[in-house]
Amino acid sequence: MKFETIKKVILAAILLPFVFMLIEGVVVIRTSLTQYRNLEKDRQFADVLARGGSIAATEILSEIGATRRYLAHPSSRNAIDMQRSRATLDNERRAFYASLPSREAFDEGLVDELSALGLAYSRIVAARSAVDQGRYAGGDPGAIYWYAALKQLAVVDALSPLINDPVLLEKSNQLMGIMLTYYGERLITGIGTRYLERGPSARFPVELLVQGKVMIGEGMDHMVFHSAAPIVRDIVGYLGRSSQVKANAITDAILAGSRPTRAIRDVWATAQNERMSFLQQKMIEAARDIHDTGENFSTRSHLHLTRILALCAGLLILATLVMVLAARGLRLIDRLTQDREALVAELRNAAQTDLLTGLYNRRGFEVAASALLTQAEHGSRWISVVLFDLDHFKKINDVNGHDAGDAVLRHVAGIARQNFRSFDLLVRHGGEEFLALLPDSIPADAAIVAERVRLAIEMAEIPLPSGDLLKVTASFGCAGRANDGASRSFEDLVKRADLALYAAKASGRNCVVSGPVVPAPPQEERRKTASGGGFDSRL
Repeated sequence: MKFETIKKVILAAILLPFVFMLIEGVVVIRTSLTQYRNLEKDRQFADVLARGGSIAATEILSEIGATRRYLAHPSSRNAIDMQRSRATLDNERRAFYASLPSREAFDEGLVDELSALGLAYSRIVAARSAVDQGRYAGGDPGAIYWYAALKQLAVVDALSPLINDPVLLEKSNQLMGIMLTYYGERLITGIGTRYLERGPSARFPVELLVQGKVMIGEGMDHMVFHSAAPIVRDIVGYLGRSSQVKANAITDAILAGSRPTRAIRDVWATAQNERMSFLQQKMIEAARDIHDTGENFSTRSHLHLTRILALCAGLLILATLVMVLAARGLRLIDRLTQDREALVAELRNAAQTDLLTGLYNRRGFEVAASALLTQAEHGSRWISVVLFDLDHFKKINDVNGHDAGDAVLRHVAGIARQNFRSFDLLVRHGGEEFLALLPDSIPADAAIVAERVRLAIEMAEIPLPSGDLLKVTASFGCAGRANDGASRSFEDLVKRADLALYAAKASGRNCVVSGPVVPAPPQEERRKTASGGGFDSRL
């Protein structure tokens, strides 16, 4: 055998085991990395679930309780308690968002739920301002906090499909079930109490009570069909007590239209309050249990990380240069990918948003308005349009400069967002002109909303870049019609609102004018029109 051949054989005998060992090491490392990523992701999800559950079970309820006490008795002590509860909720919110994994781990549904949660918290901030300014005298902002709690529940529920660990998934269903049951009971108790405190002629809100029972049913399904844990058995056993069964019977009687005696009402109220306290405590326990599970995941993930580091150390001795080059290449690709995604997101957002005011531009508004209009397939719902622009805006630009004009437009857009309803669509229609689409609103309702916005604009003192304060006014035109499936020409509605706006300007500006109402066509005519053509959602 030639020397060269022997050298090749020896070299092959040395290299082949190394190649197999390298392949085996890569496989082990990949498996360990997958397990580590799953554990780390589930650990983060456990932290998010625990914090989200704690916010829904404790902090939101604590703030609304403190706010109600302050509204009932606005003493300095109650004010301090209210501010303390606000600070606690804000701190927990920041910790909740800080515990969220990277957005790459989210699906589209979870991103939407997080956006809705952010909007719900912004409404809480607005409600706080209204309470501090005394605008809630004789009122109750509880519905705003209720909505935020429901959105918090929705985020917790949306996290479940992303969880890999079956134990954490089971505990997530436990927490979701307990929270749904609790808030269903809270809704039933609140609605039933207010109904029983009113006179015999009071209209009973059956749909809200049914909504509460549906939430309770969904909550029990989450618990019973997904878990047989001790905490679930405790809840099922508690709800099976004779006092709780009797309270359920009284609830069913109220739902059927019965008005119990005062003694029975007291029994029912006591049982419901005890049930809510019990469920709230179980929510806190479930959230703590999930937190403990997350700590366990953290320990396991650290063990996996140690194993990965040991394996990588052995491979790095053999392939340091390759690993360094690969790491650099991966970092470059990752950075380029992130830059590309950020650019695409920025371009997509810019395509539908007015960069100055943050409102919809025409393209984004057309998409949103078309989707909103197609939701009503029958002629039973109304749609209204409010068109408004600033009075003498050209003079503002001429006297103060275009920077001041831009500041005025931004400020007016902010006022419009605060004073129109949360589900109304706003668009910068062009220049100093704005347009709002108000679903489920007759022209009279739209005029009321427009008047509220007009007053807010009139009262505002707008800070200019020069440091001066400027007051402006606006004129409003309103128009509306029944949103019938056979008559959806949005262009005609905007034209009538534009005519009303001209009328407002002709009337001296700084006022609201409502155009004529176009009623829904008769049933027979709607069928003929519907069979003859489609609908026009053009702006």
